[in-house]
Amino acid sequence: MTLTLTVDGDRWRAHLRAVADSTPGLVPVAKGNGYGFTNGRLARKAAWLGVDTLAVGTYDELPQVASRYDGRLLVLTPWRPFGAALEVDPSLDRRVIHTVSRLDDLTDLLTRKPDARFVLERATSMLRHGMTARELWAVPRVLADLPTSGLQGVALHLPLAHGAHLTEVQRLVNDIVAAGLPLDTIWVSHLSAAELATLRATYPDYTFRPRIGTDLWLGDRSVLRVTATVLDVHEVERGDAFGYRHRTAPKAGHILVVSGGTAHGIGLEAPTGDASIRSRAATLARGGMDAAGFVRSPFSIDGKQRLFAEPPHMQASMLFLPHGARVPAVGDEVDVRVRYTATAFDRVVVS
Repeated sequence: MTLTLTVDGDRWRAHLRAVADSTPGLVPVAKGNGYGFTNGRLARKAAWLGVDTLAVGTYDELPQVASRYDGRLLVLTPWRPFGAALEVDPSLDRRVIHTVSRLDDLTDLLTRKPDARFVLERATSMLRHGMTARELWAVPRVLADLPTSGLQGVALHLPLAHGAHLTEVQRLVNDIVAAGLPLDTIWVSHLSAAELATLRATYPDYTFRPRIGTDLWLGDRSVLRVTATVLDVHEVERGDAFGYRHRTAPKAGHILVVSGGTAHGIGLEAPTGDASIRSRAATLARGGMDAAGFVRSPFSIDGKQRLFAEPPHMQASMLFLPHGARVPAVGDEVDVRVRYTATAFDRVVVS
């Protein structure tokens, strides 16, 4: 009676090992819902891979991983002089690497914790966080009075388009070189293997540390399967009322009650960022179905995504099966198509 993520453990671990072996300086990322696996499980897998640094998204995620992984912990959210950044367990001070994206924050952090470890974030075309080239060039003056500062490198957080960043990164690295900073490490994201190879050949004095989340944990989707349990089956005739909103059946068929609802992330769709004509057409088609009261669910039976009978509930969903379709029995499992980064599973089973 659960929403379950089942993982072919041998193949998943083989994929993780292959990525680690082919990616020098790998920094696994464990953040949010742990890409569906939970951050604690990913921390244990990072320890199994033998990496020296694990990245988390926020300071609040540190307790989820710190007891399961004993290496360095890079926090991707920039340090600010308020909130959770000031509440880090003192026992983790020597393990945590802060991300600093503003000059004022650099001064504030090192005034509070002169021996803090940190990376400087350089702004990229994402325009999310980071210092400009001029601000980066000013860092040596800030550090002049702090010879023991724990500068660990510069971080570049790039957009998702793999294979399209080489020119931008080369420009940004040239800014780093020009700043004359006492560092030899650049932490990067969303670069292809070919781009990394080119950068390592072009800048042999620098070590490039790729931070990888999705391509590591979810890089082989064929080893993952998500299933829901059929909890109840009700035969309906056209016009029969059902559900919280007492909708009426459009024709004869069956109402299926299956595990998985809004508490799991089912039915809570986030923007995908796909701006293609095909994607826009699909959005218009879904809008037309919504207006008619029919919305395709992520639950599949016999390879076909079935319609929600009404909006999903907190922990269960109601589906409509038209007359003539195979009707699963109570206790059967049905496949579910989800976004792993936005789904909370009741159970994760790794073989």
